[in-house]
Amino acid sequence: MTGPAGNPDGPENVDAAFAEIVAGLQRDGVATQWPEDTPEPDDRWGREAESREGDTGEQWAADSEEHYVPPDPPPFPRPHPMTVVAVGLLLIGAVLLLIPNAVGLGTPAASPLALIALVSGAGWLLLRMRHGPPSEHDGDDGAQL
Repeated sequence: MTGPAGNPDGPENVDAAFAEIVAGLQRDGVATQWPEDTPEPDDRWGREAESREGDTGEQWAADSEEHYVPPDPPPFPRPHPMTVVAVGLLLIGAVLLLIPNAVGLGTPAASPLALIALVSGAGWLLLRMRHGPPSEHDGDDGAQL
């Protein structure tokens, strides 16, 4: 993309403007060392490659083997028997609604039974929900800073 003739911001002045910016930074002491002059760290602790020339590698092998192993998760809690009954009612209602012939009923007889089972199971699950905070916290609001 070229600008109109005589435009001071045209592409021909970009190199001159960049050289002027770099010269100003060098005068201020900002860009005194270029990236190829800086030593590169070879690991996450910032040790330089020159500092471990005589290293046999034993320390690095030990560091790589030591890592965090999380503890096993707690066992899944056992559901309450009434919850199992409510989920069973939902499943029975779904089977009666979707495939009534599987249990030997026709659609006119299975549809009302399926709706009753579905509404009963959903209502039972909703009534079993807690209405407040869990009692196991005993007023603990969490971490305090």
